[in-house]
Amino acid sequence: MKHGKKGNHLGRKVAHRKSMLANMACSLIEHKRINTTVAKAKALKQFVEPLITKSKTDTTHNRRLAFSALRNKYAVSELFRDVAQKVGYRPGGYTRVIKMGNRLGDNADMAMIELVDFNTVYNADKAEAKKTTRRSRSRKKSGSAATPEAQAETPAAEVAETAAAPAPEASQPEEKKSEEQTDDKSSKTDKKKDA
Repeated sequence: MKHGKKGNHLGRKVAHRKSMLANMACSLIEHKRINTTVAKAKALKQFVEPLITKSKTDTTHNRRLAFSALRNKYAVSELFRDVAQKVGYRPGGYTRVIKMGNRLGDNADMAMIELVDFNTVYNADKAEAKKTTRRSRSRKKSGSAATPEAQAETPAAEVAETAAAPAPEASQPEEKKSEEQTDDKSSKTDKKKDA
């Protein structure tokens, strides 16, 4: 029976498997993206994501735990310095596995595993998107039946909209302003001539 043996052994003994995953994790942290087989990519995902979660809180204990798994001080320092800052807001799911077809030599399923926040192609639109939270349906009801929270949020939303909208004078181009100023000056000189 195969109870309590859910990890993929990858056809290797324990020491070889741990060393291989440590080396792959160091390469992933250094290069932000690596190509490997699908089975190794899935095993690496399970290996590296808890380390990235530990890197969010920079303590000596977490650094020692990461070093015991990675065995590379340069990878640990980059993990806690660069990677942790990029993924600080994300509650998990730091890596992405993309299947790439089969390898020519032995027809093995290949995949690319990458750190999600370091991909500029997918994250170009999402970086600018505003963070929204889900609200209850009470805002759609009439003003008297709305909850105090919804009523408190409404003025804040209006203030945010007015702050985001530019002032009408500021939206006019510089040329129109200068034309209006010259018209005012010419009308003043005309009044002086008439008097």
